[in-house]
Amino acid sequence: MSKQRTLKSIHLAGTFWFIVCVGYILVVALRQAGIKWWVLFSLSGHGVLIALLLISLYLFAIYRGISSSQKVRIEHPLTSTSYYAVFYVITPLLGGLAGCLGMIGISTVSQFVLGIAVGTLGTTFLVWVIIDPLAGLLEMLVLPASRKHCAERLALAKALRQSEQRNRERLLSEVLAKTESEQYRWREMLKPKAEKLATLISQIETDYTDKSVKSVECEAVSIGVDAWQIGGLACMQELRDMAIAIARQRNRNESVVDYVGAWWDGIGSWREPSLG
Repeated sequence: MSKQRTLKSIHLAGTFWFIVCVGYILVVALRQAGIKWWVLFSLSGHGVLIALLLISLYLFAIYRGISSSQKVRIEHPLTSTSYYAVFYVITPLLGGLAGCLGMIGISTVSQFVLGIAVGTLGTTFLVWVIIDPLAGLLEMLVLPASRKHCAERLALAKALRQSEQRNRERLLSEVLAKTESEQYRWREMLKPKAEKLATLISQIETDYTDKSVKSVECEAVSIGVDAWQIGGLACMQELRDMAIAIARQRNRNESVVDYVGAWWDGIGSWREPSLG
């Protein structure tokens, strides 16, 4: 555990050193192009937020990559070893050291520092972007055991995905079949109640006295409570749709006012539909 933490710390330090060197090279290049210091400060002021965000994401990706094993040892016998991991994380520092050795004899401080930065950039790019992916690819191409294990692993992953997909489809089919069966059972059970509701809708249209309205509402509420107890909101919705359909059929397909939505307001989780 201590070894892993040390490796992470070295990797973060090397990455920070790499970013500093890239920033230094960029500033030097802009200065050599004739960009004034106040322009550089202005650009950095506008871009500091984006730069910090990108650096943070990059460091997080690097930290996560080191914190978990990304390579299977049997497929990558070289690049998955601890010696290679150490070499990988100290690459920016080795590049800085190589640049320092290469600039021996240079008396100008700016040129000496620039040489170290260029050495860091070149070495890091060479190892992280070219050598590391190429080494992993060669391991897979050259070693028969690596190719065999990779093919088996990919086949197993594909089989697991297909199995999960089949399970999802089976569960979905079961849910749909259960819902269909439940709706059929409700239709058979609710048909008399739907017909009664349709009668109440017609009654309220023809007899709108206070006594009649209260009687109709009480009976409709009782039917709604029964539906809620049978199957909750879905059952109530099914019963309401059946009643409206029967009332419309009796009314020769003319429009029917949805009194049921108002009558059942407050029963369980039923709420009166908004007019808007």
